[in-house]
Amino acid sequence: MGTEHVEKYYTSTARLLHIFDREARKLRFNATDLPGYFAWKAATRAKLAEITGLDRMERCEPQPQLLETVEMDGYRRDKLLIQTEPGVFMPFYMLTPQGMKPDEKRPCIITPHGHGGGGKNAVVGRSEIPAVAQAIKNYNYDYGVQFVKEGYIVFCPDARAFGERREWPKQGDLEQQFMYSSCIELNHMAISLGQSVTGMWTWDLMRLTDYILSRPTCDGRVACAGLSGGGLQTLWLSAMDDRIACAVVSGYFYGYRDSLLKLSNNCGCNYVPHLWENVDMADLGALIAPRPLLIESGSRDGLNGERG
Repeated sequence: MGTEHVEKYYTSTARLLHIFDREARKLRFNATDLPGYFAWKAATRAKLAEITGLDRMERCEPQPQLLETVEMDGYRRDKLLIQTEPGVFMPFYMLTPQGMKPDEKRPCIITPHGHGGGGKNAVVGRSEIPAVAQAIKNYNYDYGVQFVKEGYIVFCPDARAFGERREWPKQGDLEQQFMYSSCIELNHMAISLGQSVTGMWTWDLMRLTDYILSRPTCDGRVACAGLSGGGLQTLWLSAMDDRIACAVVSGYFYGYRDSLLKLSNNCGCNYVPHLWENVDMADLGALIAPRPLLIESGSRDGLNGERG
């Protein structure tokens, strides 16, 4: 007699895949001219704001605070704090290249993080933290530092549920606790109130964009680049906010059917109620175009839209 207790599993995945195939992407991109594109874009953004909870968010004064300044090799690392909703605060690092002239302005880049890097710490190269150093080694995760060394002013925020913004179930400073995120717990709470972690992340990056554009050192051009979950944040911010001149999505752009429905063990922060009924990821990408500004690989000046 064998030790198996279950001879067959009766699951629901096949049924959900059938529903997806039958009902998904009601707002798929299908415009054939620019007027049609802009009409689709407006309707799709309105629906996405509704299902993510963006239209429930409340504006407030940012109340920026400078918390710390550290001189690094070739750049300055400032730690700042802004308020993104009443009583909700977002810490972030700002990396500024050394040698900027008085009154000089530069293009700016937001570099949101993904999972497994201790929030913003991997992106800004906090290799004095052993677990963060390993993440940088494994995933080339210190891209904020790489951008500032190319001459950009770089903004590296903690997303809600990461780093200094973890909710109580995942707080703690022990090495492994420090790397945890509470995005699943936060999304559970948010969805029941008509919001989502995706909407919260997008809102916070919009408010960070407000702050960046208010700074005298910003030349008016803002890009966004992120890895994995940072790619999610980059995609959504750029899809919902035309002020982002360039989007670099790494390790994230795929189709929802295979990546989030068939592979349903991906992090719960990816999930937005009614998302699949309306769009797939390619439709989010279509919301980003057209842009008046371009970035050329390897050239800070490429943000002016000129091709080499």
